Amino acid sequence: MNLGIIGCGAIGTDVALAADKMKAVKKIYLFDKNIDAVKKLHKLIEKSEIKKVEDFLDDVNVVYEAASQKAVIEYGSKVLSAKKDLVIMSIGSLFDNKLRNDFKKLAVKNNCKIYLPSGAVCGIDGLYAANVDEIDEVTLVTTKPPNSLGKQYDKRTVIFRGTAREAVKQFPANINVAGCLSLAGNGFDKTRVEIVADPVTNRINHKILAHGRFGRLRAEMENMPNPKNPKSSYMASLSAIAVLRKIIEPIQIGI
Repeated sequence: MNLGIIGCGAIGTDVALAADKMKAVKKIYLFDKNIDAVKKLHKLIEKSEIKKVEDFLDDVNVVYEAASQKAVIEYGSKVLSAKKDLVIMSIGSLFDNKLRNDFKKLAVKNNCKIYLPSGAVCGIDGLYAANVDEIDEVTLVTTKPPNSLGKQYDKRTVIFRGTAREAVKQFPANINVAGCLSLAGNGFDKTRVEIVADPVTNRINHKILAHGRFGRLRAEMENMPNPKNPKSSYMASLSAIAVLRKIIEPIQIGI
């Protein structure tokens, strides 16, 4: 299979490096509006070639978006219209109901898939299964070191309380986990989010609390920051790579 990657930052780099070692991946096309970033990554990837998205779509099977919500809006429809599978890392972009529904219609029409990695949290599979019946409440509490939010605080501070819809709009680069959580469970308007900046911690913590007819779910993940970008958890990159493995491998684990 051939792979296209939009965005050559921390996650795009990790996915490209992993894909370069996979026998099933024959070619990796790289694109980033930051010319220096894409050239730097190209030097590290043996199977890579630099091309614009429009120019590599005919020769790929799967496209990874690892750039931004803006990139999802700009390229998502083009990828799906070309009948290619799409992996979205900036899941917060899907708070836009029209965009999400348009993507879904295109995917159905063109017989392709949209993959949403679970990212830096655990418990998504359990929540998705619970949603077959009825979920009463879902809450995400995210605690981050201030520098990962691009801010400075002297003490533990709650900087946001509200719905997942508002969280992904206000913090588009920091709380994509709320997007995946919302789509697996109660939706963007019924999922509650609390974001905490804590100068004492040096790790990114996500805690999911949910209850419903299935019982109670409590899942907590303490993430190491990605060494390439402290705003991102390393687990987000591992999740993205795991999705690629799932696409390639015949045995499917989990939901």
